[in-house]
Amino acid sequence: MNGLQRFEQKLEQLISGTFAKAFRSAVQPVEIAAALQRECDNNAQVLSRQRRLVPNEFHVELSGSDHERLAGLGHALVDDLVDQLRDHAVAQGYVFTGPVSVDLETADDLTTGRFRIRSKAAAEVTDNDQRTRTRAAQATLEVNGTRHPLRAPGLVVGRGTEADLRIADPGVSRRHVELEVSAEGVEAVDLGSTNGILVDGRKVSRARLRDGSVIRIGHTEMTVHIDAPDEPRGRDEAGGWNV
Repeated sequence: MNGLQRFEQKLEQLISGTFAKAFRSAVQPVEIAAALQRECDNNAQVLSRQRRLVPNEFHVELSGSDHERLAGLGHALVDDLVDQLRDHAVAQGYVFTGPVSVDLETADDLTTGRFRIRSKAAAEVTDNDQRTRTRAAQATLEVNGTRHPLRAPGLVVGRGTEADLRIADPGVSRRHVELEVSAEGVEAVDLGSTNGILVDGRKVSRARLRDGSVIRIGHTEMTVHIDAPDEPRGRDEAGGWNV
């Protein structure tokens, strides 16, 4: 018995007879499980001979009626879908960069029985910066939905435990990039990484950052947010902001 057959058997125990009839013309949970596996297969990126990176965040878009039926199963369905993905990853030699999640969402343009899947690889982010934070930051770094303050003199981003901000992305070096923070602003400096850094789509070794600048390292994108300085604090002669 393969993984999908075991998954379908579990659902038979979960869904009552009357409720099961409603699924005959609607989206079947086993269809979603198979589609999630295909999403992994179609988006696998080769890391090495035996390891391939796949998405770990999945959004299943459904019609309103299908979403209502499936939501009635509670967390059991989502938990089983996640387990199915993990089993598939082990069998295929896939690597997730962070926790696996499956979200069921409604889409107004979909009719009963139709669905689609959006996915992305979102690396787990760990803030290792143990420095005392006595000043409010006027800049932040957004990574995979989390925000981290940027204070002088800056912070190092990488995959290793010695990085101030650790990203579990196999395409990121142990010490990949430093965000230097000073009165003049924020700069990104490549620390001799294997894959380099892109700032707003351009490969650089050092670059001054603006509000909204996007830095890409490995498979991860980071966005810099720089707030306007408070007027009472004043500006320096160069027009920068005090940190």
